[in-house]
Amino acid sequence: MPSALEGLLAAGTVVVADTGDPEAVAEHRPRDATTNPSLILKAQRAAGRGGATLAAAVAEAREAGEAGAEAVVDRLLVLYGSQILDLVPGRVSTEVDAKLSFDAGATVAKARELIRLYEARGVSRARVLIKLAATWEGVQACRILEAEGIHCNMTLVFSLTQAAACAEAGATLISPFVGRILDWFRQSTGRDFAPAEDPGVLSVKACYAYYQRHGYDVEVMGASFRSVGEILELAGCPLLTISPALLTELREMEVDEVPVKLSPEAGKAEGAEKLEGTEALFRYRLAMDAMASEKLNEGIRKFVADAEALERIAVEAIAA
Repeated sequence: MPSALEGLLAAGTVVVADTGDPEAVAEHRPRDATTNPSLILKAQRAAGRGGATLAAAVAEAREAGEAGAEAVVDRLLVLYGSQILDLVPGRVSTEVDAKLSFDAGATVAKARELIRLYEARGVSRARVLIKLAATWEGVQACRILEAEGIHCNMTLVFSLTQAAACAEAGATLISPFVGRILDWFRQSTGRDFAPAEDPGVLSVKACYAYYQRHGYDVEVMGASFRSVGEILELAGCPLLTISPALLTELREMEVDEVPVKLSPEAGKAEGAEKLEGTEALFRYRLAMDAMASEKLNEGIRKFVADAEALERIAVEAIAA
């Protein structure tokens, strides 16, 4: 009997590893991998203060005459990303510092720097997705970067408003956060949801259908899962980024088949009417969506906190 993971692949979904740990990537052998400050922080803490990757980041920054914590963290992100790319045939996502989420110019500059560091290591920009928070400023940065051939993974997507704006900007990929949406609705309603009615699952389906109906060539990658039930309810989604623990669970789960839940034909029929894309409407719609606005800002705060923790680790490594 095939595994649920095999059934998911047979349904046409590309499985992506949601981890910054090269060992976990080597174990599961996905096509792509995604990282963020939280995942890199977890991987670095596991490696310890004397980890070889951190030491290499400090050495590279010093050699470039840029021994500050920010320069070390940039190189640390790229070194982890490069190690992962040695293990996967596809792409890795690397996130711009979330502190820049409301500054389009600074976001563009940081994205260019990360790509420069990757290319200096011989990594083609075609294999890197730069992750940007889907704020209005992040969307505008995406528009500029995509025009330069720097491909963007728009993260912290919690609403169709954000998804529509990302598509208009020419984003390569969006990452709707399934589990975090579910968390909000669980807390606000005091109830649980079956996978088929899970608000996070429904959000991914709505984004996918919108793109199918209006002909946008944007990949949808569901992220931040709480259970295999959510994952299987999105079979047929172009990509799903899944934690190592849930990948193991899927690999060990035997099923007769995994039914396809998302298809281009159904999406074209079910997609919402096109949303106008002005800044005023984007900000208004986001403000009126309590879940999306709260989870977006919460996500930025968490990524900032973890990025600052990485900087403190870098400061200690520089001093040592």
